[in-house]
Amino acid sequence: MRLKAVMHQIHNEMDATYGKRRMLSELKDMGFTVGLEKVRRWMKKLNLVAKRPKLHRYPSGGLASVIAPNKLNRQFNPEQLNTYWSGDITYIRTQQGWLYLAIIMDLCSRRVISWAFSDKPNSELTTRALRLAVQKRRACRNVVFHSDQGCQYTSAVYQSSLKEFGVESSMSRAGNCLDNAVVTPIDLFSI
Repeated sequence: MRLKAVMHQIHNEMDATYGKRRMLSELKDMGFTVGLEKVRRWMKKLNLVAKRPKLHRYPSGGLASVIAPNKLNRQFNPEQLNTYWSGDITYIRTQQGWLYLAIIMDLCSRRVISWAFSDKPNSELTTRALRLAVQKRRACRNVVFHSDQGCQYTSAVYQSSLKEFGVESSMSRAGNCLDNAVVTPIDLFSI
């Protein structure tokens, strides 16, 4: 009887996210001697079903408007500030849903010079990050901005913003994450 109550308690405390293996691990940590099959059977009898996380999918951006040549060519160490900027978007799960973070990094200093959040991963988000970078750095003529070929960066809106600010566009080859590896989200948080 006590096992059932504890299983219900774990299920509720963990917001119904524990399946049979994590439930087993939790029960063993609490001193219960049970096996995986018994936990599976009891979870089924008690109707304790684990929630599965929703997969994240970017909305399709349709056809790319502009694909720029790769001017960076993995030369990630420029000697002067404001010669090469690089940008990327990552997504962050929150209780309200997904948030998207667009960043722009100066490759010389390896510092994030601007960022923007949005609940939609669109060209408005990337354009806002670009405007902030231009405002912050002011002298941005002859800057080369490098990104992947995501629809946010290939859109006509974003490309016209680059031209408006006098920033040249450069893009990674399709499907080659190493061409923009310096600004991937994992690297960002180690700076």
